[in-house]
Amino acid sequence: MALPRSRPSDAGVAASGVAAFVDALEQHPGIDPHGLMLLRHGSVVAEGWWAPYTPERLHLLYSLSKTFLSTAVGFAVEEGLLSLDDAVADHFPEFRDELPEASRRILVRHALAMASGHHAEMVQAAVATDPAEPVRGFLLHAPEHEPGSWFAYNQPANYTVAAILQRAAGTDLVSYLRPRLLDPLGVPPVSWQEYPPGRALGFSGLHATTEAIAALGQLHLALGEWEGERLLPDGWAEQVRTPRVSTEREANPDWAQGYGYQVWMARHGYRGDGAYGQFCVILPDQDVVLAITSAEQDMQAVLDAAWEHLLPAFGDGLGEGEEADAALAARLADLELPPSSGAPEPTGTVPETWRGAELTASRTPDGVELRDARVVLPLPVGRPGWTTVEEADAPPVAVSGGWAGDVLRLDLVFLESPHRLLVELTPDGSIVSRWRTTPLDFPPGSTTLGQRAPRPLH
Repeated sequence: MALPRSRPSDAGVAASGVAAFVDALEQHPGIDPHGLMLLRHGSVVAEGWWAPYTPERLHLLYSLSKTFLSTAVGFAVEEGLLSLDDAVADHFPEFRDELPEASRRILVRHALAMASGHHAEMVQAAVATDPAEPVRGFLLHAPEHEPGSWFAYNQPANYTVAAILQRAAGTDLVSYLRPRLLDPLGVPPVSWQEYPPGRALGFSGLHATTEAIAALGQLHLALGEWEGERLLPDGWAEQVRTPRVSTEREANPDWAQGYGYQVWMARHGYRGDGAYGQFCVILPDQDVVLAITSAEQDMQAVLDAAWEHLLPAFGDGLGEGEEADAALAARLADLELPPSSGAPEPTGTVPETWRGAELTASRTPDGVELRDARVVLPLPVGRPGWTTVEEADAPPVAVSGGWAGDVLRLDLVFLESPHRLLVELTPDGSIVSRWRTTPLDFPPGSTTLGQRAPRPLH
């Protein structure tokens, strides 16, 4: 996959504004940036990845997956697999008649805009009501508001759309999108979490590269055209970005501007986004796409920084010349998350094994072996910087840290996710661990060390 590249100055982008944005991300105590790509006029003008993250690495997109789903729906509508005006219940005749009448009024277009009429998030209720078929579990709960009139961030609404599409197409979402979207965009193999097996979540769970995000954003910015040819059905990109329901109850300003088909309206442009800072920001007025993978609790802070530093950097005549462009490129080539440090050996006698609520550990000649119920990670200790560990049956991780006296402190970055686990092995044989960003608990059955893209990739 190779989007075209150009210098910032050639695209009317002030390199100093991009550098200021990067500085703002790095200086915010609650933001771990992982990857960034900035496109203007269809070309990448700035890109960088914070070690130990790398350009080719898949990254869990969480709810940014929804924008790939809404793109898939455009193809399905054009192919006659479904209609936006279909009642979702009609796609499930095996349990349609047992549903409340209000649930039978939910249309595909309502679910696609998270406007099913349910007052609040229903994911836990849906799975608890029917673990084998969460769509049934969801629709058995009658919406409190008229469908189409009330926005609630409600994962089963999107899950239901994804289930309808996959049932109608007779295949999973990645297989459906591969010839229609992913191959034309040049997206390398990806994966999508499933529940139950064979059904992609739709609302979350897609693992893809930063460049895949950027390509999707550029496709929507260009209203469905790619390399001079129409890829998306005519008019679908416009439908996606049209506000469908009010979100004025949302606390953050860039979440209170309205919602389209799996995209948020914003104070500037619109975007798909996912938990902990996965962004595809599309700015039609500036002809810009901003793709970000990261880990943070304060997603509004990322957008605030973009509006403060990036927006003023776009415009004819704002390019600052070859020297400024080269300085920015050098800055972006040398990005790194701050690693932890420590000694390779303890100062005194320490246990050979440790035990915690979910983890166990034992000493090895090179460091320690960390385990949970399913995964074993051999981790080196006390090396400078980040060390990447890739085992066949374990998630790829990067580790830093070492001994501080008789306490071993490890910093684990799960390279296919936004998650970072801090682990402390104490002299009394116990393990203390905490997430900087806690993995979300869907689909059920994941383990502490199981933060990886599902295999196989396709």
